[in-house]
Amino acid sequence: MSLSVGIVGLPNAGKSTLFNALTRAGALVGDYPFTTIDPNTGVVPVPDPRLQQLAALFHPPRVIPATVTFTDIAGLVRGASRGEGLGNQFLGHIRTTDAVAIVVRAFSDPDITHVEGSVDPLRDLGILELELALADLAAVDRRLERLERAPSRSRVDTAAAALAVGALGRVRQALDQGQPARIVPLTPEERAVVDEAQLLTAKPAVLVANVDEGALGAGQPDGSAAALAHRAAEIGAQFVAVSARIEAELADLEPAEAAEFLASLGAGESGLARLSRAGYAALRLLTFFTAGEKEVRAWTLPQGGSAVEAAGVIHTDFARGFIRAEVCEWSQLLEAGGYAGVRERGWRRLEGRDYPVRDGDVVHFLFNV
Repeated sequence: MSLSVGIVGLPNAGKSTLFNALTRAGALVGDYPFTTIDPNTGVVPVPDPRLQQLAALFHPPRVIPATVTFTDIAGLVRGASRGEGLGNQFLGHIRTTDAVAIVVRAFSDPDITHVEGSVDPLRDLGILELELALADLAAVDRRLERLERAPSRSRVDTAAAALAVGALGRVRQALDQGQPARIVPLTPEERAVVDEAQLLTAKPAVLVANVDEGALGAGQPDGSAAALAHRAAEIGAQFVAVSARIEAELADLEPAEAAEFLASLGAGESGLARLSRAGYAALRLLTFFTAGEKEVRAWTLPQGGSAVEAAGVIHTDFARGFIRAEVCEWSQLLEAGGYAGVRERGWRRLEGRDYPVRDGDVVHFLFNV
């Protein structure tokens, strides 16, 4: 599975600059509203130093990272839900993404105009939250109307419809009170119903503060970034502070130069690495590895996923004919210098189909079809 993230924000918040830096896709960037007209999509590898360390151990011809697909749409503006601007026309392009990255301008640059006339991150976030909620309200109302107009049903269908009406009704109440659908407590059955609606505020979210270069080295967010981090916690979102301008500069550097540049800023790692990790946390995903002389590869699995589910991520035949999984931790494999060393130290584990795979596991599947 590949993580997909839709990027939303006001015009000139740095969405397209960030998208270009993350994907190197060359989306058009300008200092005026609605530069992005058509949605842009790019697939990028997830930075993971563990993958590179495993590759250095085996020296395989193929090293395949996990990936993230980013989709950038036109900027939303106040009144987008009523047809203002262009962004609302393209919200449909991100309804099918796994998560939403909400980019808020927290940088100061007098040469880049602000659609609201001044830089106020909390105000801007409020506008975005409102427009996404209004779009979701319209979608929920349409679904509720269809359920109410449906012809008479069997007893089973009636129960399912009542479940849907109840779940969507509670979501609608939350949206009407300015709360996102993601924080509404729902049973698994109710969550499945709401997921069918592909509501934007129900998706796991990452709030991205696009900050000035000097704010990157701070240990904890301060100023407007701190206020955004607090709001992110209130709406059940992850928080990341990045500088789209710095990310654009990093995109043009060799890896060693990029690492040195980040170290000089006190940032430690790229915005892509932090944004990817936040996306994984929001979606409750983990990474496991397969490693050998032919290939080293990172795979994505929901947290709590079993060994047989992990086998199915690789190939359905692996799951269908699952016998057992040979498992060790990635760090143990490196320390032991290979699988022979892992076995000598007693670090290889034989696990059954129900074993809950852990982040960083290196797994070899035995199967028979």
